[in-house]
Amino acid sequence: MKHKQTILVAGFAILTALPLAMSTAFAAEKPSGHPGTPETEMRYKGAPVPIKPEEAKETLGPKAPPLTTAEFTRAKQIFFERCAGCHGVLRKGATGKPLTPDITLGKGTDYLKVFINYGSPAGMPNFGTGGELSAKDVELMAKFLQHEPPQPPEWGMKEMKASWKLLVPPNKRPKKQQNNYDLSNLFSVTLRDSGEVALIDGDSKKIITIVKTGYAVHISRMSHSGRYLYVIGRDAQVNLIDLWMKKPDNVAVIKTGLEARSVDTSKYKGYEDKYAIAGTYWPPQFTIMNGDTLEPLKIVATRGYTVDTQEYHPEPRVAAIVASHFKPEFVVNVKETGQTLMVDYSDINNLKITSIGTERFLHDGGWDSTKRYFMVAANQRNTIAVVDAKEDKLVKLVKDGVGKIPHPGRGANIDDPKFGPVWATSHLGDETVVLIGTDPEKHKANAWKVVRTLKAQGGGSLFIKTHPKSKNLWVDTPLNPDAAVSQSVAVFDINKLDKPFEVVKIAELAKLGEGAKRVVQPEYNKAGDEVWFSVWNGKTQESAIVVIDDKTRKLKAVIKDKRLVTPTGKFNMYNTQHDVY
Repeated sequence: MKHKQTILVAGFAILTALPLAMSTAFAAEKPSGHPGTPETEMRYKGAPVPIKPEEAKETLGPKAPPLTTAEFTRAKQIFFERCAGCHGVLRKGATGKPLTPDITLGKGTDYLKVFINYGSPAGMPNFGTGGELSAKDVELMAKFLQHEPPQPPEWGMKEMKASWKLLVPPNKRPKKQQNNYDLSNLFSVTLRDSGEVALIDGDSKKIITIVKTGYAVHISRMSHSGRYLYVIGRDAQVNLIDLWMKKPDNVAVIKTGLEARSVDTSKYKGYEDKYAIAGTYWPPQFTIMNGDTLEPLKIVATRGYTVDTQEYHPEPRVAAIVASHFKPEFVVNVKETGQTLMVDYSDINNLKITSIGTERFLHDGGWDSTKRYFMVAANQRNTIAVVDAKEDKLVKLVKDGVGKIPHPGRGANIDDPKFGPVWATSHLGDETVVLIGTDPEKHKANAWKVVRTLKAQGGGSLFIKTHPKSKNLWVDTPLNPDAAVSQSVAVFDINKLDKPFEVVKIAELAKLGEGAKRVVQPEYNKAGDEVWFSVWNGKTQESAIVVIDDKTRKLKAVIKDKRLVTPTGKFNMYNTQHDVY
């Protein structure tokens, strides 16, 4: 009994600790109070699941307290907005513990209400006394968690083909570029809360056009040819944008599921842009599509067994996907099972998948400077897994020296003056930046170990960035609870890494009005002499893009436009196309 109670308390450490503020770019800055769990982590884990309550059917349990249809619908909404991102749609556990009836039913409503209402030193947020949930909603969630989890529908080939729209067939598209833009220095900027991307000319700093997409585009990926842009929203909608059109716009659209994070296109010689791939959180699967039409060709489920305990997991979400430069393969990372899948697309009718057991809770990552080794963060295990894309094997799990909750984005490749080639990541959970050696030939003693640890401004970092032509390493901290930290960035001199960092007050340079004004995701232009930052405000507040001269670290331009609604991720076409970071 005591053991079950411990599990429950630990599981509720993150229960509904998923602040809705994430969905509105932190427009409300009221502290929520999370005993035992830093606010930084809560902000990150708080991203709501874009699944609509009506998409998950009621599953009323006969032993659970009765709920009306309206009450069940309300509870589903709260759960998808605040809980599912950590505990999983099916409540089987993801980065958080399971919250299934076999755990919750025996505790009873009053017991569960206490933890939801008051929190605990183990990290359970005080959602009732903190004012984030009413007394009525606290009781509602206590009852809801005793019922069987409502399961959203699967999303198979029938559903995908029904959603697929070929707006402009390939034979009806331009035969040559119809505009005068330098497409290699174009930026695709996510307008998170408007469901759009802004295409901005990197030379003039002017918005070329706004393209309608799915909700909260997570990443933009450039085709190998430099013509097409693939974007995927958190609602699993993939948009194919033709940059050759006089006014770039969608030429194909498909919905690959209900929630997603990743998309890429084939890059290996002879298969350039032949295929596109999208990975989804729900259902847990990936889909291979025709590269120039998005016609769905192959769906592969990722449900399976965890790498460590060999337990079956029903909801292992697909995180980072990259295209190998060494083989006709996609590198697909499965979060909850800790499997890195090397997907050979040379014959998709006879698909070959090499499963590499790496580490659970795989999230984001990027290539080393040679593009042979993929460095992926197992963020809840404080580990960086190194995968050899040439030999298709795990090289090393780097644990010693890695900080709390690494979140590299793609990371940053640096030629360290002392240790040689390294790959760097910052962290959500602490202020450190760690540098990992990546050269097993000329710097064997440094390979696959943390060789240097820097201290930046604080925790809450999402992205770290440099450029082969730069001497600077930029580190953001948008999720730090201290406004002075979240509104600025740290920059290190790569040639003087033993020296303190400089703070650049990016938000202050934007000269905006009220709002959170969180500074997120440094991104270089093609030439490597400018760094672009998003100043991320609330949906109804003014946001901006700030451009910094990389050499002088001084302001170069501020891009303001009423159409720049909650700008977050920015992707330079050349750097994205060639994996430059």
